[in-house]
Amino acid sequence: MNFSDQQLGIYLGGKAPEITTDLAGLEEHARQVLSPEALGYIVPSAGSGATARANRAAFDRYRIVPRMLRGVARERDLSCEILGTRMPAPLMVAPMGVQKLAHPEGELATVRAAAALGVPYVHSTAATHSFEEVAQAGGDAPRWYQLYWPTSEQVCLSFLARAKAAGFSALVLTLDTGLLGWRPADLDRAFLPFLNGVGLANYLTDPNFEGVDNPVLHWAQMFPNPGLSWDDLPFLRRHWDGPIVLKGIVSREDAVLAAEYGMDGVIVSNHGGRQVDGGIAALDALPGIADLVGDRLTVLFDSGVRNGADAVKALALGARAVLIGRPVLYGLALGGQAGVDHVLRCLLGELDITLALSGHSDAHDLRGLVSVASSTVGPRD
Repeated sequence: MNFSDQQLGIYLGGKAPEITTDLAGLEEHARQVLSPEALGYIVPSAGSGATARANRAAFDRYRIVPRMLRGVARERDLSCEILGTRMPAPLMVAPMGVQKLAHPEGELATVRAAAALGVPYVHSTAATHSFEEVAQAGGDAPRWYQLYWPTSEQVCLSFLARAKAAGFSALVLTLDTGLLGWRPADLDRAFLPFLNGVGLANYLTDPNFEGVDNPVLHWAQMFPNPGLSWDDLPFLRRHWDGPIVLKGIVSREDAVLAAEYGMDGVIVSNHGGRQVDGGIAALDALPGIADLVGDRLTVLFDSGVRNGADAVKALALGARAVLIGRPVLYGLALGGQAGVDHVLRCLLGELDITLALSGHSDAHDLRGLVSVASSTVGPRD
C-alpha cells in the first residue's frame, strides 16, 4: 500500500475531511478549541520565540530539487529499521508531555492512533498517563521511552525498570530541559500544570511516591537537574540494556561526545524552540552533525516539522527518521484519537507523494534532493 492512497481515498469519498489536510495550518484551527492555559503551554516557545521562528525559516531556506524520469515504482516501500525498531516509514511521534491539556484521553488517544498505523510512539516522563497505561493502550506496537533524569537515583532506576517491563525498547534521554525554559505565555498566567499534579502520572504511580505527604513537592525536588554531565551516562548504560539516544543535540562537539561515550544515536533538536531563545535552528545544525557522526550514530531529527515536505527535507539533510510533535498535539486537540490518526495519515501521505514526485521510491539515499535557497546559511563544516 502506498501512503499516498490517503489522498485518493479523500477524493473518491467525495466528503471533505473534518480536519484540514493543510498540516501547516493546524495550529490556527487548534487555537479555536484549546483552553487559554493549554494554548499558552502547547503553542508558544521560549522568550521572544526567536528559536521557533528560526526553525521555520530554516525549512523555508532549503528547497527540494525534484528529479524526473527516475522510474519511480508504482508500489513504494518507505519502511525502515531504526535501532532495532521496524517502522512503516521514517516517522515517529515525538515525546510530548501533559497531553490531557489537548484532549481528555491524552497519551492514550495518541498511542492508539500511532499503534494502528505502526508508527513508533515515544512516551514522555511528563505524561498524564503512566507507562503501564500507555503500554496497554498501545498493545504490541513499537514504543520508546523518553527520560527526564530525576535527581533521585531510586526513582530513575524505577522508571527504567518500569519502562523496560512495559515493552519500551529504546531510551531517549532529553538533555535540554535540566531547567524549564523562560516561557512568558505560561509565566504571565502563572500556569505550570505540574504544580496541580497534571503531567506527573509516571511519578505518582511509582512505588517511590507511595505514602509521600506532598507528592507534588516531592516531584519538584527531583525534576530540575542541571548538574548532569557526560560522566553520568555510563550509569544509564549499566541499567538499560537497549539502545540509548540523546535528545537535544545541536552542537557538533556534543555529537562527537555522544559517540565517544558509547551512545547509539542522537536527536538533533532544540525542543521546538521551547527552551533557549535565540538558539540555532535545528535544521541548520542537522547536516553538519550527520556528516560528522552519521557513520557512528543513528541521527534523528525534530523541531519545526509541520508536514511531509518538511520531513523529506530533514531526511535529505541526514536524518534517518523524523519525530513529529506539535502537529500531533493539534490533531489530538481537534479530534482525539481520530484527529491524531488523520494527522499521521496526512503526514505519511504527503511524505510518500513528495518523495515520489521527486524521483524516489523509498526514503533511502536522498543526497542532492535539497539545495539552499539563500546564502545566509553557513557552510556545513
